[in-house]
Amino acid sequence: MEQAAGSAQDAGSAAVCYRHPDRETGVRCTRCERPICPECMVSASVGFQCPECARGGSGTGHAPRASRPRTLAGGAVTSDPRLLTKILIGINLAVFVAVQADRSLLEHLVLIGQWPPRPFTPTMGVADGEWYRFVTSMFAHEQYWHIGFNMLSLWWVGGPLEAALGRARYLAVYFVSGLAGGALTYLIASPTTASLGASGAIFGLFGATAVLMRRLNYDMRPVIAMLAINLVFTFGFGNIAWQAHIGGLVAGVVTGFAMVHAPRERRALVQYGTCAAVLVVSLALVLVRSAQLG
Repeated sequence: MEQAAGSAQDAGSAAVCYRHPDRETGVRCTRCERPICPECMVSASVGFQCPECARGGSGTGHAPRASRPRTLAGGAVTSDPRLLTKILIGINLAVFVAVQADRSLLEHLVLIGQWPPRPFTPTMGVADGEWYRFVTSMFAHEQYWHIGFNMLSLWWVGGPLEAALGRARYLAVYFVSGLAGGALTYLIASPTTASLGASGAIFGLFGATAVLMRRLNYDMRPVIAMLAINLVFTFGFGNIAWQAHIGGLVAGVVTGFAMVHAPRERRALVQYGTCAAVLVVSLALVLVRSAQLG
């Protein structure tokens, strides 16, 4: 998804962030007019400013807190913009190691609607009250290729998105997307089919990234190509919970749109209100399916 500070750009060359020369960008600081990437964007009353201009203050008399560097979505600019992505990867790897050490642990982590199947009396599953599975299944993987592919995707897509949104908003998109994907899987898939993996949440990050790139007028072809490849894998191979991928993708687009397009005066209300609305819809799907299985 970044020429040195103050250097001239050739007429036909793409602008790059003055703080990150490897990142192309089409956005400039509204005060000094230097090109800035999403990680360096600080939301201002009009457009975006670079961190230096934001720290310098606008001379309007606002409190110092109001001039603190902010991301495109209003989150705080941090020294380690990939911290949560690293933590999420670490949790997934830790759970994977635990599962490899004790395979029986997996049956308590996967997302399953009801087990055993009728005519036996169900003793486990979401329909039996084990709602925690919506969360645990997001961090559970069984095969090496599965966790390897998901963690590479999380690093490539999640890191830049975390830098652009800020930690709290990034985490909200991640979990809302993962839970929405789980809810759609529970609603449509067979109740006796177990599913697991971070794919639903990662597809949500794909969707939010697409919205962000459109907002910044970036070239959409790379993210569209990446999405297309992932969708081919989703529907072209068996034993893949496509419901989680589609549910996560839709939730990521909706919450991502709210994150980058919310009006500044009501930004937090719109952003987190949208996340809450998606969770309410997901809850409704879960209740409907539980009633069907009850």
